[in-house]
Amino acid sequence: MSNPTITAFRTEFAKVKKNCEGAFSQLTDAQLHVRLADDHNSVRVICKHMAGNLRSRFTDFLTTDGEKPWRNRDTEFVEDAPGQQLSMPTLRAEWDSAWAVLFELLASLNDADMGRIVTIRTEPHTVALALARQLAHYGYHTGQIVLISKTLRGSGWKYLSVPRGASAAFNAEMGRPK
Repeated sequence: MSNPTITAFRTEFAKVKKNCEGAFSQLTDAQLHVRLADDHNSVRVICKHMAGNLRSRFTDFLTTDGEKPWRNRDTEFVEDAPGQQLSMPTLRAEWDSAWAVLFELLASLNDADMGRIVTIRTEPHTVALALARQLAHYGYHTGQIVLISKTLRGSGWKYLSVPRGASAAFNAEMGRPK
């Protein structure tokens, strides 16, 4: 493996994306917009925020600050107006195009780039730290998306990992000890 660090980041970001998609794909169009409480965000809003963050952080990553002047973060947290709410296919198109920015960047990097300095909100970070920071940020939002989706689906929820009470069977299937 010639670039193990970049490969590890690609793998982990792909897992985050897959878990989000595995959760929100179980929702109806209407459920994408449900807030569990008045001061909570819907899955749609969290996805909109993540997409804005992905585009801002990873567009011209090595040469410009990660907080782009064209980004309006506050609007990412505004719910869609009734009658103008996004459908799942539209959400997926927006989502996939934002993630493509990250994966195109990762394809252009190598492990020698990990020590280069980039800025996020004028604060210097190594490339490795900037990627780790974003991975942690997206992991936080993944947990929110999974919790909201699981709550809305109830007994219809399809687990994204080993279901409760199924560890022994999973381990046996994987050839692992109990």
